[in-house]
Amino acid sequence: MTHVFLTHDPSSRSLFYGGAALAQLRELAQVRLNPLDRRLSAAELIEAAQGCELLVSDVNTPVEAVVFDSLPELVAVLRGAVDRRSIDLAAASRNGVLVTHASPGFVNSVSELIFGMMIDLARHVTRDANLYHQGKMPAQSMGTQLSGATLGILGYGSIGRFVATLGQAFGMRVLVADPFVEVTEPDLEQTTMEQVLETSDFVVCLVVANAETENLMNAQAFSRMKTSAYFINASRGNLVDETALTHALTSGEIAGAGLDVGRAEGQAPTPSIAALPNVVATPHTGGLTPPAAQAQALETVVQIRALLGGEVPQNALNAPQASRLARLGI
Repeated sequence: MTHVFLTHDPSSRSLFYGGAALAQLRELAQVRLNPLDRRLSAAELIEAAQGCELLVSDVNTPVEAVVFDSLPELVAVLRGAVDRRSIDLAAASRNGVLVTHASPGFVNSVSELIFGMMIDLARHVTRDANLYHQGKMPAQSMGTQLSGATLGILGYGSIGRFVATLGQAFGMRVLVADPFVEVTEPDLEQTTMEQVLETSDFVVCLVVANAETENLMNAQAFSRMKTSAYFINASRGNLVDETALTHALTSGEIAGAGLDVGRAEGQAPTPSIAALPNVVATPHTGGLTPPAAQAQALETVVQIRALLGGEVPQNALNAPQASRLARLGI
């Protein structure tokens, strides 16, 4: 019977994999679990996954070249998330190992959090609630209404599309900047990043994180924003120059920020920035709802079922180089 190793530690397994997916996985293969209460090092992963043909990897566990070089039985690595940057795809291909990733099953979940942050910032919800919790009476202050405001979206992928739809439902003017996508939906305005930054009351960053987009939101970008505007990042912390963001927030260059991601452990917001009074932050929980987490976990089960049925699964990244698939009759 095929052997599968699941890299998730108990905490991430309960949050991001769940009993339903694990039960279905066990119907297909012998499942071996991470024995530790933390993320495995490369050496520990190699030892734990010896003899396994399939590896299901959580987003926080890198799969480095040494792992592929040291697991001769390994046929495929299935990332239970969209982000596969920490998987050495070149090493996988060199060893003939297939790599897959999950689809963005968290679109609704992340989009809802984005609008929660927008409303929170615009109407000072967290600020006033904290004062009430301290037994103090907040002063009344003017807020920003979403209806009639301008929403600027950087990156028009699955989440960007849904955020645009929600923005229109709120009665917002919606601007989109994405040089790789043609926006054809009615009433949306496709423009440049510079125009989005200069015009928007809310700038939502949903750009794909890679070497080219590292620190995309830098000092120059923040200086283009209106002093009354809010910045929301629900993509990746790598997109933001945090020194520039800190300056923008503390100098009044922008009004505030909503952050679900940053450069802290697990891609969470950096605590020193999250602590600023004009910041609303969550610890990378945008996709942490049962439907969202279950969707990606169950997708790895679907992918494994396809492999065991002799098919290349959807979202395969290097099928032409995955010579070890022949062991599964593919």
